[in-house]
Amino acid sequence: MTQEQHHETLTKGITKELKPIMDKSPQGIYVYLDDTHKACNKKFADLLGYKSAKEWAAIEAPLADVVEADQDKVIEAYGNATEKMLGSSLDIRFKNVKTGKAVKANMIMVPIAYDGHIFALHFISKA
Repeated sequence: MTQEQHHETLTKGITKELKPIMDKSPQGIYVYLDDTHKACNKKFADLLGYKSAKEWAAIEAPLADVVEADQDKVIEAYGNATEKMLGSSLDIRFKNVKTGKAVKANMIMVPIAYDGHIFALHFISKA
């Protein structure tokens, strides 16, 4: 199995494990391993104006959904989550792909382990 296939298997596995949370949470949620291997719930996709969670997962540059001025905060929080095992709460702005308008949100990002790999789990609440 290639690394690409392994990461795809990991992403499908963690998404399956998180399904009850992703389906029932009132928050937008996404789980992230890397730019290619990620998944979100419908609430998050809807918040950003995507037609589906699969459409969001197919984009190769998910950080492009974050307003440029806030991207460094997200990168720092991701590093803290995946390297230092620290959770973060930050106020950021996303870009809605349909309207182009900024969406103010609070993001809680925490590290989560699955099958020996560290993912970043994000909970998003519209501010």
